[in-house]
Amino acid sequence: MSTLTIISHTEHYKLPDGTIVGLGSTVTELNHLLSEFDEIFHIAMLHPTKAPPSALPYTSDLIKLIPIKAVGGQSIMDKFLVLWQAPKILSVITKTLKQSDYFQFRAPTGIGVYVIPYLMFCSFKKGWFKYAGNWNQKNAPLAYRFQKWLLENQKRRVTINGTWPNQPNQCLTFENPCLSNIDIEKGKSVVKDKVFTNEAVNFCFVGRLEEAKGIGLLIDAFKNLKEKDKFKIGDIHVVGHGKDMAIYKDKANESKLNFYFHGFLSRERVHDVYIKSHVIVLPSASEGFPKVIAEALNFGCLPIVSNVSGISNYISDGKNGFLLDIVSVEEIIIKLLSIMHLNEKDYQDMLNFEREIIEKFTFDYYNSRVKNELII
Repeated sequence: MSTLTIISHTEHYKLPDGTIVGLGSTVTELNHLLSEFDEIFHIAMLHPTKAPPSALPYTSDLIKLIPIKAVGGQSIMDKFLVLWQAPKILSVITKTLKQSDYFQFRAPTGIGVYVIPYLMFCSFKKGWFKYAGNWNQKNAPLAYRFQKWLLENQKRRVTINGTWPNQPNQCLTFENPCLSNIDIEKGKSVVKDKVFTNEAVNFCFVGRLEEAKGIGLLIDAFKNLKEKDKFKIGDIHVVGHGKDMAIYKDKANESKLNFYFHGFLSRERVHDVYIKSHVIVLPSASEGFPKVIAEALNFGCLPIVSNVSGISNYISDGKNGFLLDIVSVEEIIIKLLSIMHLNEKDYQDMLNFEREIIEKFTFDYYNSRVKNELII
């Protein structure tokens, strides 16, 4: 056993009682990863704002947040501040790495433009990089392209989403963990008991409420269904938040369908949304492999999702979900109608198609790969 330093842009917040909480999906991953390390230091961004309900605390004092200033954004000033903070951030990294046996840097992120070169040329510490974005993204931002180029031209291991032609030897295809063994067993029970009727199909969307994630296209697709098809729609659950949430609510109201905007939800309540939904729709422009796809499938929720990044390595069109080769209102409508034309046997067959693939997204499976392939 040993000590790991993780460097990321993961959002953290301080509750009124002083408890530190962070982005739920990452915090949960680290809580489970502690089984492979004596201690974990997490260098990450501490925000001064109120924590969303989806934020979680670490379950052990052996995971310690090393806070850095929250930087990043789209404006020129935001990008300037990323560079302005470089000396302080690199100083924190240098000091923390001295107490560690390994590091993990989570890319792509604004600070990656100088942290990756620092780790490449100024640190002899063992470690690996986790590239959580779309490894094969077309027209990626310049900073992301630079970080990918760096990772392709260095020797430490890099975990990526999907399998790609001419993939460098140090780049390993890795699933993003998001499910416990308890979740898997609960999912089996949910799928067994799930009832599907194409006269009341429930849908959900989970993600940031912004155009890049496709929430606008999704609402437009439901609005443009023929009236006879709208009668087959049950409830549409929207989980997530964004600055334009009120606009999307108004647009959804125009559809005369049962949209429910939940805002941020805890992990358990998101699972409840999957359990009562039949389909998750994620028409995003670019993704890595969203953890919510595996989570939704586990709880009996078929995905309609963009055919980007490594998603087609796990979702086969018409077999265990539907892929959008073109992200448009018209294509989403076609896939919505495909779902609504299924009978109960068809639906159950899709839910159970190569279901064992979901177990690759368990924390135990991920930890075993970290132990056997990365801590070397």
